[in-house]
Amino acid sequence: MGDPDVLEMVQEEERLSNLEAEYVFGMNEQSLSSRETSFLISEEPVSAKRFNLFLRRRLMFKKDEQSKDSIFFRDGIRQIDFVLSYVDDIKKEAELKAERRKEFEQNLRKTGLELEIEDKRNSEDGRTYFVKIHAPWEVLVTYAEVLGIKMPIKESDIPPAENIPFSYMLGPLKLPKKVRHPRPEYFTAQFTRHRQELFLIEDESSFFPSSMRNRIVYYILSRCPFGIEDGKKKFGIERLLTSNTYSSAYPLHDNYFGEKIAMYFVFLGFYTEMLSFAAIVGLACFIYGLLSMHNNSNSSEICDPTIGGQIIMCPLCDQVCDYWRLNTTCLASKISHLFDNESTVFFAIFMGIWVTLFLEFWKQRQARMEYEWDLVDFEEEQQQLQLRPEFEAMCKHRKMNAVTKEMEPYMPLWSRLPWYFLSGATVTFWMALVIACMVAVIVYRLSVFATFASFMESEASFKHVKSFLTPQITTSLSGSCLNFIVILILNFIYEKISVWITKMEIPRTYQEYESSLTLKMFLFQFVNFYSSCFYVAFFKGKFVGYPGKYTYLFHAWRSEECDPGGCLIELTAQLTIIMTGKQIFGNIKEAIYPMVLNWWRRRKARTNSEKLYSRWEQDHDLETFGSLGLFYEYLETVTQFGFVTLFVASFPLAPLLALLNNIIEIRVDAWKLTTQYRRPVAAKAHSIGVWQDILYGMAVLSVATNAFIVAFTSDIIPRLVYYYAYSTDDTQPMRGYVNDSLSTFLIADFPNHTAPSEKRDFVTCRYRDYRYPPEDDQKYFHNMQYWHVLAAKMTFIIVMEHVVFLVKFLLAWMIPDVPKVVLDRIKREKLMTVKILHDFELHKLKENLKISSTELAKQVLIQENKAQLAKSAV
Repeated sequence: MGDPDVLEMVQEEERLSNLEAEYVFGMNEQSLSSRETSFLISEEPVSAKRFNLFLRRRLMFKKDEQSKDSIFFRDGIRQIDFVLSYVDDIKKEAELKAERRKEFEQNLRKTGLELEIEDKRNSEDGRTYFVKIHAPWEVLVTYAEVLGIKMPIKESDIPPAENIPFSYMLGPLKLPKKVRHPRPEYFTAQFTRHRQELFLIEDESSFFPSSMRNRIVYYILSRCPFGIEDGKKKFGIERLLTSNTYSSAYPLHDNYFGEKIAMYFVFLGFYTEMLSFAAIVGLACFIYGLLSMHNNSNSSEICDPTIGGQIIMCPLCDQVCDYWRLNTTCLASKISHLFDNESTVFFAIFMGIWVTLFLEFWKQRQARMEYEWDLVDFEEEQQQLQLRPEFEAMCKHRKMNAVTKEMEPYMPLWSRLPWYFLSGATVTFWMALVIACMVAVIVYRLSVFATFASFMESEASFKHVKSFLTPQITTSLSGSCLNFIVILILNFIYEKISVWITKMEIPRTYQEYESSLTLKMFLFQFVNFYSSCFYVAFFKGKFVGYPGKYTYLFHAWRSEECDPGGCLIELTAQLTIIMTGKQIFGNIKEAIYPMVLNWWRRRKARTNSEKLYSRWEQDHDLETFGSLGLFYEYLETVTQFGFVTLFVASFPLAPLLALLNNIIEIRVDAWKLTTQYRRPVAAKAHSIGVWQDILYGMAVLSVATNAFIVAFTSDIIPRLVYYYAYSTDDTQPMRGYVNDSLSTFLIADFPNHTAPSEKRDFVTCRYRDYRYPPEDDQKYFHNMQYWHVLAAKMTFIIVMEHVVFLVKFLLAWMIPDVPKVVLDRIKREKLMTVKILHDFELHKLKENLKISSTELAKQVLIQENKAQLAKSAV
């Protein structure tokens, strides 16, 4: 820590001053008098001479040899398990808060915790007090028994589990086994202080891992009068955990951040691992489309000047837009084939099976983690079931708990109903607002399409780019970018509102609070991020009408039409922009935002460079992870899961993009947790909670959405109907499909307000639909081929859904939730634990009986001697 001679001299001076000795080393109630506690809490005036003496002693240490990362009290022996901080308050309530802080610290000492207080003059800003907390052995063993913590009793003799299926394929990408499993396996039992000899206690200071130590301290703090959760409101206390080390690049181990955070990283890692298989298959489908693009007969006919160049298409908007030739969409038709080909059906079915395998194998991985982390008999975390201070403060009624038989705060349903109605109305309003914004973007696309079309037609400079930058593509891309910006803005605002409205509901426990917030946020995120994709996939171009009788939005804007090649390419563009943009924006926000805030906070704090920038001060200047930190991480992952599964038939590269993002995401999350955020309180969790149910719901929905995308958005079913029912060319069955998929309209039938202003020398134009020609008695009504195609689409949906669901249910039935090897290990461990406990108790009983028999013999011998002495005396 510094020069030993100087240190000895300073310690000798401190021993001469009893007041200062008690200030520096007195960490219990007896060694800290009320006068001195008042001095620490309320900061009474101190003479300049005494202050200068303090500064001289501090500066006598060699700063370059002091450890700024010290995690011990000043004696260098007692480990810091928790740190509380508070800023000196000069407001009118300062004295009241100081008294409450004093009472709070006295209550902590009464529980057995040891405190060491760093005066505000030692801090960088000169205003912050730090209360370092150490839990001695007696406190740890007492509350370990209260919390039912399991501790090792014997090294396990069960051989290591065999490799998980397919894990060998990704072996080179995984962490070494010694890093993932740094400790040997043990048989464990619930700790009890009366049987300490049973447990493998080699060193009392390291027997309880740091995550258990801070869980125990937090448990005590939360149940102490003026508990930690309402301490910030009552007397300005903030909590922070002093970290042991930041060497962990992948915070998976449950002994540092706790099982709840470790479970998130296990889930994210497993999800990324499974994405690699979907990414490979999706990339193969994309490569197939790329290789077959030049042999596609549909694109060849569209691009052929003698076929597509001779087909005159009807205007895409009223009056302003002109007639156009089909071969102007040549490049768009080729790009569309990349994602709309025969492999699309295969990939949609594959992803329906993949998502089932992912969820079933995840349940098995989760069961393995439960076993490895001793969570098999896990009961809900007591921190989650604890009453929220806000609930207790708002309750005016009391009710006896049927389980504990104790009176506890109670709030009748009728008093919370208004807030429930307000909450439901708020969520409904914001979901409607999202729909309204989507309609506004549609109106933007409709209103600017004519502008783009006329502008690009009149400007000679655009003639070179018109082959690939058509008005449809330009409008679609600009609309997608605008929609993405609106999504981010709405999401930012709604996050704040949803947290506020959830607090107003006054949930009883933290678990109820998190569940309520999860429901609100997911419903909104679902509508916000996916509504535009649902519109393009299932509504755009489906209710257009036909020339002369188009449908209009608000009687003003003509409904959007799809490209002659279908709407799939637009859905692909929409999905790519939103998914990629969200992932890039999210990673930048997660990495840059806390780093900038921490840099600014340190820059403001480091005003006295001659002072020691201690570990607790460094942690104090970090961002707070918060109780909802993991909530937003899960929400982000589940939203991405929706993009990967719900619309994957339109974009086979979505799993690959998600895989690349997650490789970065898992490193960013680990980096920010270990360097940019205060260490969160360790908590237990045996699963990912309600998110698993949400994933199951999305998996079922994805089968339906992908079936509908293939049937109604893709062009595969119409091509198959033409191939098997309407083709007349045996050598090239798909020849003539483009012409067959277009209907004919007589230009003379255009109403005056919709026809182009300029007259043309042709009498008909073509449009995408299956309708009778003008010369037919049922002109412009749907023809028989339309009904054949519709029947084929509905048949495909029914068949695909039933096939995929049948395979899903079979796989779910065949794959057990808990692997047999894990079940056997659990049974073996329970058997061995019972045997070890039985042997221990039996050995203890024998020793007690042996001691008792020896004592009895001694007592009999004494009584006989006394009797003989009495006889001899007589």
